[in-house]
Amino acid sequence: GIPEWNEKRDHIPFEVDGVVIKLDALDVAADLGVVGKDPRGAIALKYPAREVSTTLNEIKVNVGRTGVLAPYAALEPVEIGGVVVKQATLHNFDFIAEKDIREGDRVMIKRAGDVIPYVIGPIKELRNGSEKPYTPPTKCPSCGQPVEHLEGEVAWYCINSACPAQLVRNVEHFVSRGAMDIVGMGIKIVEQVIEAGLVKEVSDIYKLTRADLLNLEGFAEKKAENLLVSIEASKKQPLSRLITALGIRGVGEVMAADLAQHFTDMDDLSRAGMSRLYEIEGIGPNIAQSILDWFANPRNLHVVQELHTLGVWPISSGRFKNKAGLPLAGKTFVITGTLPSLSREEAKQFIEENGGKATDSVSRSTSYLVLGENPGSKLEKARSLGVPVLDEAGLKALVSG
Repeated sequence: GIPEWNEKRDHIPFEVDGVVIKLDALDVAADLGVVGKDPRGAIALKYPAREVSTTLNEIKVNVGRTGVLAPYAALEPVEIGGVVVKQATLHNFDFIAEKDIREGDRVMIKRAGDVIPYVIGPIKELRNGSEKPYTPPTKCPSCGQPVEHLEGEVAWYCINSACPAQLVRNVEHFVSRGAMDIVGMGIKIVEQVIEAGLVKEVSDIYKLTRADLLNLEGFAEKKAENLLVSIEASKKQPLSRLITALGIRGVGEVMAADLAQHFTDMDDLSRAGMSRLYEIEGIGPNIAQSILDWFANPRNLHVVQELHTLGVWPISSGRFKNKAGLPLAGKTFVITGTLPSLSREEAKQFIEENGGKATDSVSRSTSYLVLGENPGSKLEKARSLGVPVLDEAGLKALVSG
């Protein structure tokens, strides 16, 4: 099937970057579950990326939300797969040095997954002597402060927390759909309020007034009112959204949701030590240290306190906070088939609220298989491993005693 689709690629009347193969047995696909946001019952196969050559006019540098300096190539415009590409990533400064990429080089460009263009390397035999070797910047291109290179990392950082480039990206991330979801506050408005000096840190968003907004270009009464309503509404976002919004390195939406289930508010999270963070599945030493480092920064603690003062203080049940005394503590469950009165999600929630852990696959560490009607292959595997099997009533009996 895949070779056939490779041949069809150039004859399809629109651009595609691959094919998705899915299980057509929906019950098996449901039993397989998901990892984060990715279903185990489907796989994406990507076509080989298209490659073209063009001239690299200049090597420029962006400053990312976390202060990372990211080099990119300003290119002579070239078409790849129906898209005109004017710039492409250069990954990092080590990559530029390793490949000896120079301004003025003829370079090969590829679109990764037919989405993100990047430079493969120079065509050295086409050099004429006018190409310029590249030297990484010693100062941040946005704020002019010295940059820092951490031992063991390829990244170079601007460590100025007031750097304008970082502020724009921090605020843009804070208001984004997956974070505080402040509708109507796109990148242009973010840039406007920062350039006007109205927002110097994310908490300042909640200090914006009608008069502030009406002084900005493009704002009339209705637009200002709508934005203020949206800002006020964002105060009701759950704790997981606020954790996501603050942009702690390594903490995305899934990890933020896990943290919100183990901590009741930002104060509770700020007091967490390494051992308490380690108790949460999916948190290793790097993410734990990243969380500790974020709260060790006085400027970040100031922002958290400002948000509290301004009424941005979601409270979570922290339902996994004290699991030791709960009836299912220390036990791992797998659900298969259709239960009489609980959906799969409701059963999972019931298990977790009572201190247990619900996973998607049967192993020797599984304490019980919860069996419903029309079970999948998990029943056979549980029997082969000697895993105890119980029904919905049995599960509830473990809790009620």
